[in-house]
This record gives sequence, structure tokens and C-alpha cells, in this order.
Amino acid sequence: MAEIHIYDILRRPVVTEKSAVMSDEQHQYVFEVAPDANKHQIKEAVELIFEVDVVKVNTMIVPAKRGRRGRNWYLRSRQWKKAIVTLPEDQTIELFNL
Repeated sequence: MAEIHIYDILRRPVVTEKSAVMSDEQHQYVFEVAPDANKHQIKEAVELIFEVDVVKVNTMIVPAKRGRRGRNWYLRSRQWKKAIVTLPEDQTIELFNL
């Protein structure tokens, strides 16, 4: 398996109303990650980039969404991998608290 660079693992933070509530109440942060990244690599990337301790990492594949115009089907969004990172209660990621 090819080694992934640490900054290629985390693609972008997912900032939604639900992720804002999760970060405030449960100390969980949501990221889009590389599809071939595993939980150990995601944990290491978050710890190195944001200088926090990671308690747990959950990952899931978000399926592609299809749309329809008349008889024609098309892809509205592509498939991507999401990671929910849990931190200890005394730590936060300032990127989400702007």
C-alpha cells in the first residue's frame, strides 16, 4: 500500500448545523478524508496538524447522490469518505470555533 502524505489525508472540514452541535456538545469534529485512509492515519493526521489528542475515530462512506431530469439520471454529488473525530472534553479545534 502506498504511503499517503499527512496533509493529503484530511481533505476539508465538514461544517454543517449538525457538525456544529456535535462539536459543541460531544467534542466531535467531522472531516472529509481520503478514501484509502484508515483510522490510524486519520488519528495521526489530526493529532499532528491540530496538536490535540484524539480519543476515537469513526469513519463512514457517504454514497453518491443521484438526481433525475425527465428520463435522465445524473450524479448530483460523488461518493466520499467521512471521519468523525472525538477529542477529550478539555480540547477543541479552533478551526471550527470561528
